[in-house]
Amino acid sequence: MADTLRRLTNTSSFSVLQDKLESWHKDYHVISCDQNLNRCCELIEITAKIQGQLFAILNLTAAEGGHYAGVDTLKTRLLPWLGSCFSMARPSVSDDTSLQLIQDSAEKDRKIRELSASHENDLQKLETQLCSARLQLESVRAELLDAQKELDETKSKSTTTFLATEDEILQLKADLRSAHEQVDIYKRKLEALDDYERQIRLLRDEVSYLSTEKAMLQARLVRSRSPSPLSRHSRSSSPGRSESPTRAQLTNSSRHARLVSRFNDLYAVERLDAQALLRRYISDLEMVQRIIFIAVVESFKTAKLAYRQFRLRVRKTLSTSHFGPESLEDAAVDYIVRNLDLYDVQTSVNDVINAMNVNPRISFPPEVDFVLISSLIREACRVAFAMQTLDPPLDLGFATDGELYNDIKYRRSYDSEFTAPLVMYHVWPALMEGNTVIVKGEAVTRSGALWSRSRSRSSSTSPVRSRSLSPTRSLAFNSRRSLSPGRLRASHL
Repeated sequence: MADTLRRLTNTSSFSVLQDKLESWHKDYHVISCDQNLNRCCELIEITAKIQGQLFAILNLTAAEGGHYAGVDTLKTRLLPWLGSCFSMARPSVSDDTSLQLIQDSAEKDRKIRELSASHENDLQKLETQLCSARLQLESVRAELLDAQKELDETKSKSTTTFLATEDEILQLKADLRSAHEQVDIYKRKLEALDDYERQIRLLRDEVSYLSTEKAMLQARLVRSRSPSPLSRHSRSSSPGRSESPTRAQLTNSSRHARLVSRFNDLYAVERLDAQALLRRYISDLEMVQRIIFIAVVESFKTAKLAYRQFRLRVRKTLSTSHFGPESLEDAAVDYIVRNLDLYDVQTSVNDVINAMNVNPRISFPPEVDFVLISSLIREACRVAFAMQTLDPPLDLGFATDGELYNDIKYRRSYDSEFTAPLVMYHVWPALMEGNTVIVKGEAVTRSGALWSRSRSRSSSTSPVRSRSLSPTRSLAFNSRRSLSPGRLRASHL
């Protein structure tokens, strides 16, 4: 019996029965009538199985107790229970109660049918929605397939285009390489052409040099064959000059033309650049033109002084080692012509700026400096220095405010009064060779030039205005010193 009871306990039949009862209770109003009846019959079957196992346990328990053990219990409990279950007595409920129960049962059946119908409608709606969702899914799948096909086609086209583009890129690279090669070829040809032109210029210079030398040798030959008192007098009157020309004398005409052209470029290019630069700080055009004119004049003065000092040092250096047919003066000038790059132009620029800082006729804003036009001053100093090596040298014509206008030396500016006889101020100096005007200058003529000049003279009796240099300006003036004539040694000659 104990084993049977243990198996009944292990199977948890009552727990299963309880779970099924709770599940039926939850789904009672949802499932159909047939399903409810099936579940009820299933519970009855389970209950019958459990009752059968319990009756078997009851039988085994009664057998273990003997013939008389448990008789009272069976008589008082089991037999009355069995009698009440199998009795066919009349029910205790009345007819009205039975009718009410029947109505309640009918009402419950009606509600169950309604719930079943609503449940079926819901199922149909869900099935309809499921079908529509399936149809949408199919359409989306079809669209996805179409998109995949289009993507594959686009990939194939892109691959084809990419291959074509790569071919074009390779072709363009090849064309670029060939173009670079042609450019290199043209550059080599251009360099060769430049070399040819350089050689041609050298040959032309040599031809000119030889032609000049030939002409002078022929002249000497003629003079030696037919001497005249005039020629003897000319030779005796210039004992310092030798009959053999130097390179400076042979290139005098070409250098003369080149320097005159460079002077014209100073007027046409550097002057306008300096004027545009100064107009950013000075609104008065007259003051700007005065500054440029004084800068050029001071540049020529400083360059002439530097040339004289340089020539003296060269003569002093060459005097100890000079041996040749030409004179010492000609050798010094020839050396200067060959070594114009030894000219310390930066020192001259600083001297010009210092002279302009103390000039009472011009003014300048304190926040800027005359270093702004240092490029014009530097080029003017170089041109003036080179002009001193010519024979005869070139120089600027004398100019002063209020002088009588000379149509040979100057031309009037566009804003001048053409009936005024006096010069109010100068825009550009005239270039002179002795007393001959080589290049005309530019001047401004006004009717009140004489009165303005006298006023400027009266105002000049006041103390001279000086421009104090700031530390930055003085540092700019003293920096970047190049080789000066005083540092010239015999090793540079």
